[in-house]
Amino acid sequence: MSRPAAAPRTNARAAALWMLFAVLAFAGMDAGMKWIANDYSAFQVATFRSLATLPLIVGWLLLRGRAGTLLRVHWPLHLLRGVLGVGMIAGFVYGLARMPLSTAYAIVFVSPLMVTALAVPLLGEKVGPRRWTAIALGVVGVLVVLRPTGEGVATLAGLAVVGGALCYAIASITVRKLAQRDSPEALVFWFLVLMAVFAGALAWPEWQPLQRGHWWVLALIGVTGALGQVGLTHAFRLGEASQVAPLEYTALLWVVLLDLFVWQVLPDGMTWLGAGIIVASGLYMFRREKVLSETGTVDTGIKRLDGTPPP
Repeated sequence: MSRPAAAPRTNARAAALWMLFAVLAFAGMDAGMKWIANDYSAFQVATFRSLATLPLIVGWLLLRGRAGTLLRVHWPLHLLRGVLGVGMIAGFVYGLARMPLSTAYAIVFVSPLMVTALAVPLLGEKVGPRRWTAIALGVVGVLVVLRPTGEGVATLAGLAVVGGALCYAIASITVRKLAQRDSPEALVFWFLVLMAVFAGALAWPEWQPLQRGHWWVLALIGVTGALGQVGLTHAFRLGEASQVAPLEYTALLWVVLLDLFVWQVLPDGMTWLGAGIIVASGLYMFRREKVLSETGTVDTGIKRLDGTPPP
């Protein structure tokens, strides 16, 4: 008689360190995309992002002996997630070419609130008045950043980043379904492959040869994207989602430093205010969902091991 499989051991400190490492790595990846965002189309940068990371992820899967899990997948949702991934990265990169990295991050931070809101019509989940209030405040924060009636970033670039965040939120909803049947490794691998194929097809008519001086940037994107992926997976494997996920907001520190020292720009006061409102709303949401999970009101059993970080 075989023994039941042991539950994964949790290690809150190790999970937090892995998450902080992943956040730093992804900030480096996004900085690399911003560096070349003015020289190639958003779709071509999205293709570069996938192709640069994919070989390292394949090596990681082979070392773990998990390549056999890649073919047993639910193809329709993977294809949808690939399309959404193109919209997510392309919208984010289009904005990166026209606004500070920290401003784009401030807008993208609303995506966890979008996930909660979309879970109601798409998954039939129930959201109480407190979480709806947090969602509404997050929308207010986005409007403060965009300032549609003032001198904000409510331009095509700002709206493109909002669209990218929405694609990310919908893609996260698909992961809740896929994670019930497909392996985390398959979610990572096919997301990168399909995004490379779809984004590459859209970029092909205006494809530009990679400039010699950008090879190091492509290497940076690939290495940091792969390291961030590994860190994210370990973080959610070792820690509770409600404790680990809020650490994503530490990315704002790194991107502000990158904006300051690489591009010599800083967000203005209204952008800081909007970012603060969005982050506070998101932290309250995480806290509220933790309380509800402890009472059995919401299901937090599906941890995000899919490798779909904020763009």
